[in-house]
Order: sequence, then structure tokens, then C-alpha cells
Amino acid sequence: MAGFSVSRYAPERSAWGKLIARDSVVRKLDWPLLGSAIALSLIGSLLVYSATRGRHALTHGDPYYFLLRHALNTGIGFALMIGTIWLGHRTLRGAVPILYGLSVILVLAVLTPLGATVNGAHAWIIIGGGFSLQPSEFTKITIILIMAMLLAARVDAGDQLHPDHRTVAKALGLAAVPMLVVMGMPDLGSVMVMVVIVLGVLLASGASNRWVFGLLGAGVAGAIAIWQLGLLDEYQIARFAAFANPALDPAGVGYNTNQARIAIGSGGLTGTGLFQGTQTTGQFVPEQQTDFVFTVAGEELGFLGAGLIIVLLGIVLWRACRIARETTELYGTIVAAGIIAWFAFQSFENIGMTLGIMPVAGLPLPFVSYGGSSMFAVWVAVGLLQSIRVQRPISA
Repeated sequence: MAGFSVSRYAPERSAWGKLIARDSVVRKLDWPLLGSAIALSLIGSLLVYSATRGRHALTHGDPYYFLLRHALNTGIGFALMIGTIWLGHRTLRGAVPILYGLSVILVLAVLTPLGATVNGAHAWIIIGGGFSLQPSEFTKITIILIMAMLLAARVDAGDQLHPDHRTVAKALGLAAVPMLVVMGMPDLGSVMVMVVIVLGVLLASGASNRWVFGLLGAGVAGAIAIWQLGLLDEYQIARFAAFANPALDPAGVGYNTNQARIAIGSGGLTGTGLFQGTQTTGQFVPEQQTDFVFTVAGEELGFLGAGLIIVLLGIVLWRACRIARETTELYGTIVAAGIIAWFAFQSFENIGMTLGIMPVAGLPLPFVSYGGSSMFAVWVAVGLLQSIRVQRPISA
């Protein structure tokens, strides 16, 4: 397999041989990226435990219920990252059409009796044993991969300098298929992330700016049309209304964001202390282990602790940008750029909605929030980034 090769043209060796080699995979990993992702997941474990240990209705009387599952999800995600590095992004490139087809089948399965509704979004498949699957999380990855495969094919082969209009149209068409299905769930937050991913991919691919501006214009027109035609659910309209006017319904739809701001504001510089937050222990903030996990950091760890999370996310994005810049193949650049757009927007949206500067969209904070599907997806993305770095022909 091509994954673990130390250069583009080096002969293949066994996994153990590569691990012990002087120029091994371990030595070529981006350790600031990996260390920051691990630190975020460990901090997330503490925050999830603090947010759930006293919620007996959710934990079934076991204060470690969510902590153990979060740790399990992180462990599985880490294993998926290792598997992704071992396979290599170039090997996965040949399997992208299959992965894309499977992701479309999974999101379509949500619309069948297999699907379940959670917090107003019919976006889940219940597996059993307290576990569920959110296919839209994996669709983010497959959209990046299928678009990168198409847009980079002829460029990496040396046939052209930039993707032509026909290739761009085909890539956008394939990206639109799962996006329309996810919109129908409705899962507006995931669609927002996918739109940003598509824009990031187009910008990195070198496609004509007309496509970027055209997509932006189409997005604005589509949003206006969706609003005017009443295609949004009532809870989604209420969220946007509460964002525009936080005092509109403080005991109703505005309750989450108001309580989130109170929790973060009460933390001050250094916080009230881990497990000592009154908003957290009093269970005033709903969904605090998932969408609003940042409020636990703001209240109990204060500005410094919450700032540390932002710094670690910034390191992840910085290292991903470096990987995108240093790779010599357009395919790797596009994949890295798509991941950067995904992580950057989702982090900004999640933290922004707790501060009241963004509407509530039901998006988890990467590496930190509780949720298996999200955790698996972001660690696979880290595996793709590491593979792009490991397999480039230069070292740094």
C-alpha cells in the first residue's frame, strides 16, 4: 500500500520496518497538530464529566456514564486516525467513489424508519446500547474527498493547470446530492458547514473565481427563497429570531443562549473551579455536554481555560494550513483546505453561539463535545492531514 511510504517513489516496507526506520512515520508526524488534538479531547473529557455527573436522568444513576463513552469515542477515533495514516490518503483516493456512495446511502437511510429525531433534527440512526450514528458527520469528509479527487485529477496528471468548468460543475453536482438530503432532515447546521467546505475546496483548487462568486450568490438567493417559501421548521425560525433579538423570548427559545452567556460571564478570568460552576452543577444550560460544552470551560476554567481551548484549536488550524501549503500535489492541498474550512467554521459557529454572536445551529465543538460520530469524523480528518504530511517527498 502507498500509505506509510517515506517518499513518493520509495519501495514499500512492512509496518514494523517503517516504524523503526530512522526516517519513520512516527518521526514525520506533525506532533503539534496531534498533541493539540489530544489535549482538546482530554479537556473535553473533563468538561463532559463536569456537565453530566449530576444529571441522573441522563446518566441512569452512573456519574461516569458520559465520561466513559466520551473516552471510548476518543479511543475509537484515535484508532481510526491510525488506520487512515496506515492506508494513506493516496490509497484512499482510489476508494473515494465507494466511500461517497456509502455516505449517500447512510444519509438516505436517515429518511427511512431507521432514522430518529434528536433535538428537532431527523438526522440520526439509533444503533442500540445507548449509541447512535449521525451520517452527516461522515458526509463532510466524503464531500471533501470526492471534490478533491475530481478537481485534482487532471492537474496532478499534468494535463492542465486548473480544473476546467465541466469538472467544477461535476464536483459541485456530486457535493449537492448529500447536501440536499441533509437539508431535508432538516439539519441546517451541517449544511452550513458543508457549504463552507465547498467554498474552501473551490478556493484551494484554483477554480475560476466566477464559480466562487456564483456559489456565494446562489447561496444568498437560496437562503432568501427558503425563508420566503417557509421551508424552515418553526424551531429553526425561532432560533434565528432569538439570535436577532435575544430578549424576544428569554424563557423559551432564547433560554439556551441566555443561560450560556450567564455561565461564561460568571467564570471571570480564572473560573469558579473545575466541578464548581453553579450554572453547570445547577443544570441551567441544556445540551451542555454537546453543543454548549464551551460554557463549562467558560464558567469553571474562566477566560484563561476557555482561551486555552481556542489556542489549541488555532494550533490545529495553523498546522493544517502548513500541511496544505507544503504538499506538492493538488489533491493533498484540496483535502487539507477542506478540513481547514470545516474545523474553522464549525469551531467559530459553536463558540460564537455560546457568546451570542452566532445563531444556534446544533454543531459540536471539534474534539471537545460529546458525540461519537463527530469524534470519529474529526480524528479521521486528522489522519488525512497526517498522511498528507507523511507522504510528501520533503521533510520539515
